[in-house]
Amino acid sequence: MAGFGVRKSAATRCAVDFDIVDCASGRTGTPVRALLPAVLDLNGIAELRSLVGRELGTSGWHEIDQQRITAFARATDDFEAIHIDHEHAVRAGLGSTIAHGLYVLSLGPKFLYEIYSLREGPFGLNYGYERVRFVAPVPVGSRIRMRATLSRADDISGGTKFTIEETFEIAGQDKPACAATAVIAYFH
Repeated sequence: MAGFGVRKSAATRCAVDFDIVDCASGRTGTPVRALLPAVLDLNGIAELRSLVGRELGTSGWHEIDQQRITAFARATDDFEAIHIDHEHAVRAGLGSTIAHGLYVLSLGPKFLYEIYSLREGPFGLNYGYERVRFVAPVPVGSRIRMRATLSRADDISGGTKFTIEETFEIAGQDKPACAATAVIAYFH
């Protein structure tokens, strides 16, 4: 994760799962969730389950800049020119480079941390996606956010599987960047 995080003196700090980790020593610090102002502060799985059928909230805005698009290209070896070559993107009729659809989708967990937190501390995993559609391109310099609605809660062995409708909105546009049905499992 070199280059990810904020440089503090000689040591680099980077986000790993739910903790801030000093990359040089491996020591953990403040949980990432504690650094993010969640809209919903829930007492546990039962309280989250009670919200089925309701909108959970909307994240803050996130700017899509070329540095992050290029970092995503490097991390995934997806060097499609419309993402990293401005002139090529303009010739393709896009006006500028655009974010990878999978980069936008990968922001889902970050946005969910902003929308809600579970105080009881259950172990959670991204279980997968039932549906993903990339609806509109996200030009460099755009701001996006995510609106989340809890649509289902199903019992699974040792926990609960939650289905969340995620809509990634682009500031100033009617059409969303992405619509996804995410599945997250929390275990007791």
